[in-house]
Amino acid sequence: MNDILQKAAQVKLMIFDVDGILTDGSLHFGPEGEALKTFNVLDGQGIRLLQDAGIATAIISARQSAIVSKRAADLAITHVRQGIHDKQSAFLSLIDELQLPAAACGFIGDDVIDLPVLSRVGFSVSVPNGHAEVRQRVDFVTTAGGGKGAVREICDLILRAQGKYDLALARYLS
Repeated sequence: MNDILQKAAQVKLMIFDVDGILTDGSLHFGPEGEALKTFNVLDGQGIRLLQDAGIATAIISARQSAIVSKRAADLAITHVRQGIHDKQSAFLSLIDELQLPAAACGFIGDDVIDLPVLSRVGFSVSVPNGHAEVRQRVDFVTTAGGGKGAVREICDLILRAQGKYDLALARYLS
């Protein structure tokens, strides 16, 4: 666990996959064919706490969805890459834009398309409902499932590892 905390302590940018991470991975479609997704409010609050603590956030997703753009806007996630099948290139472009080394980044993903990024970041994370090949190659697997609090779990872990958790909660406890 100390190794995990050391890696989490270095995160300056946390990147999230969407389907299977911010959602439970189920795909639902409305009558007009529009994608419908369910997001967890605890995950959203965790992302806000990271941002308030000075940790940048981003989304890299293989699917393109208007609802993801809306959720990202609601959460003030400005670095959003959708419809990306080469996640490694999107990741490298993002860290070049932000002038961050890969070692200062965390990524949470659940399927083999995420492996190129997971293998490069300083802190790699998956979920229990993620593909077995992914789970065995990451630094940490959350207890909570995708769309069920996994993102909040990892946000809290990063904040604790960086000694920012108590400060993040202080505004709610006074």
